[in-house]
Amino acid sequence: MFARALYQARTETPLDLGSAERATTYAARPGMYRTFGKRMFDLGMLAVIAPLVVPIIAVVTLILMVQGHSPFYSQQRVGRGGRTFRLWKFRTMQPDAETVLHQILANNPDLQLEWERTQKLKQDPRVTTFGQYLRRTSIDELPQLLNVLFGQMSFLGPRPMLPEQQYLYGPALPVYTSLRPGISGFWQVSERNEAHFQRRAELDMDYARDLSFLTDLKLVARTLRTVWYSTGY
Repeated sequence: MFARALYQARTETPLDLGSAERATTYAARPGMYRTFGKRMFDLGMLAVIAPLVVPIIAVVTLILMVQGHSPFYSQQRVGRGGRTFRLWKFRTMQPDAETVLHQILANNPDLQLEWERTQKLKQDPRVTTFGQYLRRTSIDELPQLLNVLFGQMSFLGPRPMLPEQQYLYGPALPVYTSLRPGISGFWQVSERNEAHFQRRAELDMDYARDLSFLTDLKLVARTLRTVWYSTGY
C-alpha cells in the first residue's frame, strides 16, 4: 500500500493534466479501419507469419519441457471493453518467482524504486538463462498469437495491463478499454522497458490518436527493427 501511494505521488500527477479529456476523445474516434479494418489486418498478418513462427514455438516448447519447466505461463489482463482475458507467454522465470521478488525488493531499496517506476527489473534474478534469451528476442511473446487469433489482442495496440495496474493509468484508461491490446505498440518500439507508466500511457494515447492502416504498417517495420536488435529484458 505504501509503495502504491509513493508511486502515485511520483508519477501520476502530470498525467492528470488534460489526459482525461484527450483519452476520452481518442477512444471515441470513429473510423472504418479502427472498427473493421484492424481486425482484418491482424488476421492477414497471422496467416502470413504463422507458417514461420509455429516451428519456432514448437522448438522452444520442447526446450522448456526438456529443462523441466512448464513451457507456458498465463496471466489475467484487461482487454477491450474492460473485459479480462488470459494472456499467454513462454515461461521465462523460475517457479517461485513471486516469492523471490518479494525478498529482493524487501532487501534492496534501489530495486524497489526501479520496480515502482516500471514494474520491471533490468537485472532480474528470477529470469532463467534461456528466459533471458527469449525476452531479448521477444520470442517469449509468440504464444500471444493465440490471443490474436481469438480476438482478445491485436498485433499492434496499447499494452495489456494487469487488473491491479489499472489505477496507474488513471485518466488514460478509456484508450485501453476502447482498443484490443497489442503485442507491440508505440512505447515498445521507442523506449521499451525503460518507460515508466506515465510515459507508456502518453505513448499509447498517441497511438490511439494516430491509429490508421499507414500507422500500423510503419509500426510493423519499427517492431521488426526492435526485435532484430534484441533490446528486451
